[in-house]
Amino acid sequence: MNNEYDNESIFAEYAKMPRSRDGLRSAGEWSQLKPLLPPLEGKSVLDLGCGYGWHCKFAEEQGAIRVLGLDLSRKMLETARTRNAGERIEYRICGIEEYEYPESTWDCVVSNLVLHYIENLERVFQSVHRTLKRDGIFLFNIEHPVFTAGVGQDWIYTDAADTRTPKYWPVDDYFLPGERHTRFLGCDVVKQHHTLTQILMGLLNNGFELKAVEEAEPPREMLALPGFKDELRRPMMLLVKAAARKE
Repeated sequence: MNNEYDNESIFAEYAKMPRSRDGLRSAGEWSQLKPLLPPLEGKSVLDLGCGYGWHCKFAEEQGAIRVLGLDLSRKMLETARTRNAGERIEYRICGIEEYEYPESTWDCVVSNLVLHYIENLERVFQSVHRTLKRDGIFLFNIEHPVFTAGVGQDWIYTDAADTRTPKYWPVDDYFLPGERHTRFLGCDVVKQHHTLTQILMGLLNNGFELKAVEEAEPPREMLALPGFKDELRRPMMLLVKAAARKE
């Protein structure tokens, strides 16, 4: 996973986002992601790419007895330890691809808006399956393939400078997975495009049973916010819940 979030500029801009200031209630996908979480009372939870630690804190509040949040960004974890510390929460600087994934250790593995930075998703799926207990849940939110295949991951706009509004979302090279260079929060960012087939069949071919697949839509109460109505014109996020099947 790339470590763009230790870049001073991008971290400063990220800190201004509503989800950074206000937590889960300001994350557009939370209203759909929250109901997909399994009961966490007495469970162990691993968060891959925990960022500010909002999901780790939620898991502890729901009664999880052990929570481990991994992130490659030192700045993210400094914030997590300040804003979302907990007696049963550990934060560790570690990349998703570098974690040891001890066998049959976790009841639930979550990952929110991180896996589109990973080139080899199948290897991560294999590792997560190994580290989950029997019937353990893997719940993740990844940028939707229609979004990552977007040209520059941006709209084509009208020509009029004074009314510059989105005309349509261009998609190209959909079936060519790999690096996508884009601008995010004013900085150059490298992401990885994966097709829907790669994501879903990657799970099915590595011991998972799909429990839910949802495309995130902005909740009604957020539609009045700038740009949110346009989020109904193409999917930006893909939410997937899968269970680890083991012999």
